[in-house]
Amino acid sequence: MLEKKMQKALNEQINAEIYSAYMYLSMSAWFESNALSGFANWMRVQYEEEMFHAMKFYNFVHDRGGQVLLKAIDGPPTEWKSVIDVFEATLQHERHVSALIHKLVDLSTELKDHATNQMLQWFVEEQVEEEANAEQILDELKLIGDAKSGLFMLNRELSQRTFTPPAGG
Repeated sequence: MLEKKMQKALNEQINAEIYSAYMYLSMSAWFESNALSGFANWMRVQYEEEMFHAMKFYNFVHDRGGQVLLKAIDGPPTEWKSVIDVFEATLQHERHVSALIHKLVDLSTELKDHATNQMLQWFVEEQVEEEANAEQILDELKLIGDAKSGLFMLNRELSQRTFTPPAGG
Protein backbone atom coordinates (compact mmCIF):
# COMPACT_ATOMS: atom_id res chain seq x y z
CA MET A 1 0.00 0.00 0.00
CA LEU A 2 1.30 3.44 -0.91
CA GLU A 3 1.71 6.03 1.79
CA LYS A 4 -0.42 9.13 1.12
CA LYS A 5 2.68 11.31 0.68
CA MET A 6 4.06 8.96 -1.98
CA GLN A 7 0.69 8.62 -3.68
CA LYS A 8 0.39 12.41 -3.90
CA ALA A 9 3.89 12.72 -5.36
CA LEU A 10 3.28 9.96 -7.93
CA ASN A 11 -0.01 11.59 -8.97
CA GLU A 12 1.88 14.85 -9.50
CA GLN A 13 4.36 12.94 -11.66
CA ILE A 14 1.54 11.46 -13.75
CA ASN A 15 0.42 15.03 -14.38
CA ALA A 16 3.97 16.08 -15.25
CA GLU A 17 4.33 13.20 -17.72
CA ILE A 18 1.04 14.07 -19.41
CA TYR A 19 2.12 17.71 -19.61
CA SER A 20 5.38 16.54 -21.24
CA ALA A 21 3.38 14.59 -23.81
CA TYR A 22 1.19 17.62 -24.48
CA MET A 23 4.25 19.84 -24.90
CA TYR A 24 5.88 17.44 -27.37
CA LEU A 25 2.65 17.21 -29.34
CA SER A 26 2.61 21.01 -29.50
CA MET A 27 6.21 20.97 -30.74
CA SER A 28 5.23 18.38 -33.35
CA ALA A 29 2.46 20.67 -34.56
CA TRP A 30 4.91 23.58 -34.78
CA PHE A 31 7.31 21.50 -36.86
CA GLU A 32 4.48 20.39 -39.16
CA SER A 33 3.48 24.01 -39.71
CA ASN A 34 7.11 24.76 -40.62
CA ALA A 35 7.37 21.95 -43.21
CA LEU A 36 9.67 19.82 -41.04
CA SER A 37 7.78 16.53 -40.97
CA GLY A 38 10.78 14.50 -39.79
CA PHE A 39 11.20 16.71 -36.73
CA ALA A 40 7.42 16.53 -36.24
CA ASN A 41 7.65 12.74 -36.31
CA TRP A 42 10.45 12.75 -33.71
CA MET A 43 8.29 14.86 -31.39
CA ARG A 44 5.24 12.65 -31.95
CA VAL A 45 7.34 9.69 -30.83
CA GLN A 46 8.35 11.75 -27.77
CA TYR A 47 4.64 12.32 -27.14
CA GLU A 48 4.00 8.56 -27.27
CA GLU A 49 6.92 7.87 -24.91
CA GLU A 50 5.65 10.41 -22.39
CA MET A 51 2.16 8.93 -22.46
CA PHE A 52 3.75 5.51 -21.92
CA HIS A 53 5.61 6.97 -18.92
CA ALA A 54 2.40 8.46 -17.53
CA MET A 55 0.63 5.11 -17.83
CA LYS A 56 3.56 3.31 -16.19
CA PHE A 57 3.10 5.56 -13.14
CA TYR A 58 -0.70 5.25 -13.38
CA ASN A 59 -0.55 1.43 -13.38
CA PHE A 60 1.99 1.40 -10.55
CA VAL A 61 -0.22 3.55 -8.32
CA HIS A 62 -3.13 1.18 -8.94
CA ASP A 63 -0.97 -1.92 -8.45
CA ARG A 64 0.13 -0.58 -5.05
CA GLY A 65 -3.45 0.01 -3.90
CA GLY A 66 -3.36 3.76 -4.44
CA GLN A 67 -5.80 6.08 -6.13
CA VAL A 68 -4.95 8.02 -9.28
CA LEU A 69 -6.15 11.61 -9.05
CA LEU A 70 -5.81 13.49 -12.31
CA LYS A 71 -5.67 17.27 -12.43
CA ALA A 72 -5.99 19.84 -15.22
CA ILE A 73 -3.01 20.10 -17.53
CA ASP A 74 -1.61 23.55 -18.33
CA GLY A 75 -1.43 24.48 -22.00
CA PRO A 76 2.06 24.12 -23.46
CA PRO A 77 3.88 26.74 -25.51
CA THR A 78 2.83 26.81 -29.16
CA GLU A 79 5.50 28.99 -30.76
CA TRP A 80 9.28 28.84 -30.90
CA LYS A 81 11.85 31.06 -32.61
CA SER A 82 13.76 28.27 -34.34
CA VAL A 83 14.47 24.57 -34.50
CA ILE A 84 17.37 25.11 -32.10
CA ASP A 85 15.03 26.94 -29.72
CA VAL A 86 12.72 23.89 -29.70
CA PHE A 87 15.54 21.53 -28.82
CA GLU A 88 16.97 23.87 -26.19
CA ALA A 89 13.50 23.87 -24.61
CA THR A 90 13.37 20.07 -24.96
CA LEU A 91 16.71 19.58 -23.21
CA GLN A 92 15.76 22.03 -20.46
CA HIS A 93 12.46 20.21 -19.97
CA GLU A 94 14.09 16.78 -19.82
CA ARG A 95 16.51 18.08 -17.18
CA HIS A 96 13.50 19.34 -15.22
CA VAL A 97 11.82 15.92 -15.47
CA SER A 98 15.06 14.27 -14.31
CA ALA A 99 15.01 16.51 -11.23
CA LEU A 100 11.40 15.50 -10.55
CA ILE A 101 12.31 11.81 -10.79
CA HIS A 102 15.27 12.33 -8.46
CA LYS A 103 12.95 13.95 -5.89
CA LEU A 104 10.67 10.92 -6.10
CA VAL A 105 13.66 8.63 -5.53
CA ASP A 106 14.63 10.72 -2.50
CA LEU A 107 11.09 10.51 -1.13
CA SER A 108 10.90 6.74 -1.68
CA THR A 109 14.20 6.38 0.19
CA GLU A 110 12.98 8.61 3.03
CA LEU A 111 9.77 6.57 3.33
CA LYS A 112 11.65 3.25 2.97
CA ASP A 113 9.31 2.45 0.06
CA HIS A 114 11.49 -0.12 -1.68
CA ALA A 115 8.92 -1.11 -4.30
CA THR A 116 8.52 2.47 -5.50
CA ASN A 117 12.27 3.02 -5.40
CA GLN A 118 12.80 -0.06 -7.55
CA MET A 119 10.22 1.11 -10.12
CA LEU A 120 11.78 4.58 -10.19
CA GLN A 121 15.20 3.20 -11.14
CA TRP A 122 13.81 2.50 -14.62
CA PHE A 123 12.93 6.19 -14.89
CA VAL A 124 16.35 7.29 -13.64
CA GLU A 125 17.94 5.34 -16.51
CA GLU A 126 15.30 6.53 -18.98
CA GLN A 127 16.01 10.16 -18.16
CA VAL A 128 19.73 9.72 -18.85
CA GLU A 129 18.72 8.52 -22.33
CA GLU A 130 16.14 11.28 -22.81
CA GLU A 131 18.64 14.02 -21.96
CA ALA A 132 21.35 12.46 -24.13
CA ASN A 133 19.02 12.21 -27.17
CA ALA A 134 17.89 15.83 -26.90
CA GLU A 135 21.46 17.03 -26.36
CA GLN A 136 22.75 15.06 -29.36
CA ILE A 137 20.19 16.58 -31.71
CA LEU A 138 20.86 20.05 -30.27
CA ASP A 139 24.60 19.58 -30.83
CA GLU A 140 23.97 18.45 -34.42
CA LEU A 141 21.74 21.46 -35.04
CA LYS A 142 24.46 23.77 -33.78
CA LEU A 143 26.98 22.08 -36.09
CA ILE A 144 24.60 22.47 -39.03
CA GLY A 145 24.16 26.18 -38.35
CA ASP A 146 22.47 27.89 -41.30
CA ALA A 147 23.14 25.04 -43.76
CA LYS A 148 19.70 24.17 -45.16
CA SER A 149 21.07 20.94 -46.63
CA GLY A 150 22.12 19.80 -43.16
CA LEU A 151 18.70 20.61 -41.75
CA PHE A 152 17.12 18.71 -44.65
CA MET A 153 19.29 15.64 -43.94
CA LEU A 154 18.59 15.70 -40.19
CA ASN A 155 14.87 16.13 -40.90
CA ARG A 156 14.99 13.03 -43.11
CA GLU A 157 16.88 11.06 -40.43
CA LEU A 158 14.40 12.00 -37.70
CA SER A 159 11.49 10.84 -39.87
CA GLN A 160 12.69 7.26 -39.37
CA ARG A 161 12.12 7.20 -35.60
CA THR A 162 9.31 4.95 -34.33
CA PHE A 163 7.88 4.25 -30.90
CA THR A 164 8.47 0.78 -29.53
CA PRO A 165 7.28 0.19 -25.97
CA PRO A 166 10.08 -1.21 -23.82
CA ALA A 167 9.93 -4.94 -23.06
CA GLY A 168 8.19 -5.60 -19.78
CA GLY A 169 6.82 -2.06 -19.76
